Amino acid sequence: MKGAKSRKNQEQMLNMELSDIRREYIQGGLRRKDLNENPFGQFDFWLKQAIEANISDPTAMTIATVDQDGQPFQRIVLLKNSGEDGFIFYTNLGSRKANHIQHNNKVSVHFPWHMLERQVHITGRAEKLSAMENFKYFTSRPKDSQIAAIASHQSSRISARGILESKFLELKKKFSQGEVPVPSFWGGYRIIPESFEFWQGGEHRLHDRFLYTKSSHEWLIERLAP
Repeated sequence: MKGAKSRKNQEQMLNMELSDIRREYIQGGLRRKDLNENPFGQFDFWLKQAIEANISDPTAMTIATVDQDGQPFQRIVLLKNSGEDGFIFYTNLGSRKANHIQHNNKVSVHFPWHMLERQVHITGRAEKLSAMENFKYFTSRPKDSQIAAIASHQSSRISARGILESKFLELKKKFSQGEVPVPSFWGGYRIIPESFEFWQGGEHRLHDRFLYTKSSHEWLIERLAP
């Protein structure tokens, strides 16, 4: 009984502490006149600033997919290329995210650049890259990363980490003198954006949000209330 009461008190104290966590956003606002008319240009500008600010993992993005039951899932992947043809990331083609995309290629990605008090949210559809695109990127990776891609059947259940490490060491020995082949179950996706939202923190929680949506052959820009 005492243990249950103690846990309840600890939970109440933690909840009070969480509700008290807040800060002001003071790094400046975002105005319509400052925006690039092209969302890809605006994204490139912000990404460049995030890299120059030396924030941790500026290319890390959360990608959300939905399973066949409508259950959303999120995980963090790394952006490996971006341009007006889309945003590229790589993964195991047998992973949970890949299975979701096979049945529903609608996805959303989120870049949380907290240090700059910025966020970017993108919605769109994911399409598989060509074998040549996969080969070109795979062969540019460090050899240990290539081997790890083969050793790990992403999202499959394993009983212990030691199994994964043993497989990695076995493959490392096998390919010590030769090239690592591109595994058939590994590849990339290109996300074709359909909307962009740029968020900049503002004082008194009056944040600045701008939404780009595609209309025919141009992008419409609208300000959203925070």
